[in-house]
Amino acid sequence: MEKGISQAVIRRMPRYYRYLDELLEAGVERISSGELSKIMHVTASQIRQDLNNFGGFGQQGYGYNVSYLHEEIGRILGLSMEHRLIVVGVGNLGHAIANYIINGDNSFKTVGLFDADPGKTGQKVCGIPIMGVEALEDFLRDEPADIAVLSLPKEEAVAVADNLVALGVRSFWNFAHVDLELPGDVVVENVNLSESLMYLSYRMTEGV
Repeated sequence: MEKGISQAVIRRMPRYYRYLDELLEAGVERISSGELSKIMHVTASQIRQDLNNFGGFGQQGYGYNVSYLHEEIGRILGLSMEHRLIVVGVGNLGHAIANYIINGDNSFKTVGLFDADPGKTGQKVCGIPIMGVEALEDFLRDEPADIAVLSLPKEEAVAVADNLVALGVRSFWNFAHVDLELPGDVVVENVNLSESLMYLSYRMTEGV
C-alpha cells in the first residue's frame, strides 16, 4: 500500500476502478475529471486530489486515458498479480461468496473450500470440492493461500483465524460476527452485514 495516504482515499480507489471498467466496456477512450465527477457523483476536485496521491495520471487539456488509468489503479490495488484464496465456512453466505469470487473476472483465484460439516465434504461449488476443516494444515502445506475468507459462526472464527495465521495465512476477509484481533503483520478486512443493514435502516428512518 502507498505510504502516507488516507484510508478514505484508498477506499475510494476500487470505486474508481469499477467505473473505469464500465467506461472501457462502453468503448470510452478518454475522460475529463469533470465528466468522471458527473458519473461518480464526486467532485472533480476530489478526483484530482485522490489521483494526485499516486502521480495524477492526467494531462491538462486531455483528461485521463481510461485504459491507462484503469490499469494503473489496478496496479495500485494489487490486481496485476494473482491472489490465492480459500473460503472457510461454506454455508449459504460462504457458498454465495465463493460463487461470486470463482465466477468473477478478477485476480483472485479460489484454491480451496472448507467446512466443519462432514455432510458437505465432497460437495462442489463451481467444480471445486469442499473439504473438511481438518484438512487445512495438509492442504496449505502444498497449496499456500494469500487470503482466507471466513464465513463462520463467531465462536469458531477466532480459533480458525489463529490456526490459519500459524499456517502462514496473512490476509483475512472476515464475514464472521466478530472483529478479529490478529498480529500486526496480518491484514484483516471485517465485513459486518448486519451493521450495513442497520446503517441503511438509520438512513431510511432519518430520511437521509
